[in-house]
Formats: sequence, structure tokens, C-alpha cells
Amino acid sequence: MDSSRGYSSHSYAPSAPELPPQSYGQQQQQDNYSYNHHGGSPPSHSYYSQHQQQQPSYGQPSFPAGTHAEVIRAFEMVDRDRSGFIDENELQRALSSGYQRFNIRTIRLLMFLFKNPHDSLKIGPKEFAALWSCLGQWRAIFERFDRDRSGKIDLMELRDALYSLGYAIPPSVLQVLISKYDNGSGRKVELNFDSFVECGMIVKGLTEKFKEKDPRYTGSATLTYDSFMSIVIPFLVSYD
Repeated sequence: MDSSRGYSSHSYAPSAPELPPQSYGQQQQQDNYSYNHHGGSPPSHSYYSQHQQQQPSYGQPSFPAGTHAEVIRAFEMVDRDRSGFIDENELQRALSSGYQRFNIRTIRLLMFLFKNPHDSLKIGPKEFAALWSCLGQWRAIFERFDRDRSGKIDLMELRDALYSLGYAIPPSVLQVLISKYDNGSGRKVELNFDSFVECGMIVKGLTEKFKEKDPRYTGSATLTYDSFMSIVIPFLVSYD
């Protein structure tokens, strides 16, 4: 199974897409994607291991040093109870202030991937800052492959975008991914940024979960039934 090139094992932000993807067993490269959206900084490799031990106390939102004021404003705008955490509906409103209005299905997937380790239904300021920065980087990838500047990408452009990130997705899998957005009109299926993020995060998230079971990067792993279900079901629920 092919893996992404240039990702930390815990980061959902893409790295430099200029080089062809490596095979799954090759050594992982360090993130070097420097796109900076709205002044935010990409999460570091040690982000998740650090933030699990540095949670802000309720009522005292703690953002990473250097977080852009726009990110802080977007969070505080929806955190009306000043708890320091936001739920999926608040996240949807917050992201709408800087990007577009994401489908609640995409929001739930982002919540699952960036969730607070102590509360799976909410995210805090550190998670929010990482998510915002990640979306900025995915936006750069989307715009790179939206060659006709239509605001949408088709199946081939999706294939090329995922390939640039290190995912040589089989055509059959691509068809399954994009079929979710087929309205039955007979027209060519195209994805907007919202749908692109959803597809990309599903591929990225499942790959990361698989890599946890394949620490030597052999391209194969043995899973129990329980492990398989615990990996796949959250993505299916988000994608439903």
C-alpha cells in the first residue's frame, strides 16, 4: 500500500508536492511545505504529543505562539460560553469566517481527526489553530490542480492532486470516492474545495491509521476484526 511522502505520523497537513511519491517502505521525509495561509504556521511533527500534555484550562484559551489574530478571532467569535472549546456547529461557523461554509459531514470528519484527546466532541484552541493552518495548505494544493480556475476539480485533477501528496490511488478507489458527489444528472462529477478536503482527509486519515499497524512500513499489516472496525467505522460515519 502506498503511503504519503513527507508527512509526520501525526500531521494532517500536506508537505511539498513537487517530487514524485515514494513507495510505502521508503524512509519518510521531513515536512517542508512552507505555505502559510493567513499567517498561520503548519503544525510541527511533535504537535500532538506536546498538546496532549498542555491543554488549556477552561475559560483560558491558549493558542500556540505566533497564531494569527484572525484565527484567534474566528475561535473566540463562536466560543460564546468562553469554555475554551468548541463543538461541531461552532467549528462550522468559525471556518465559514475564513474559508467557506463546509458541509457538516466534512466538519465531523475534521472534528474526528483533530479532536481534543480529552473530549472527542470538541476541539480546543491548539487543535483549531492546527486545523486552520492545515486547511490553508490543502487550499494551496486545491488551487494548484484547479488548472482552469473553475473552483472545482474533476476526477483526473483529484487523481493528480492525491498523487502529488504521495497517494497512488487505484482508479476503482477514486471512482468510489467521487461517486459520493454524483447527483445523477449525467454530467461530469466535479469537487469543490469542501469535497476535496473530505476526500483527501479520508485517504490521509485511513493511511495514517494503517501505518500505526505497520510501524516498519512494509506495506502490509495484520488486523483483528475489532481493530479493523474501529479504524474504518469513524470514516464511514463521517462520510455517510
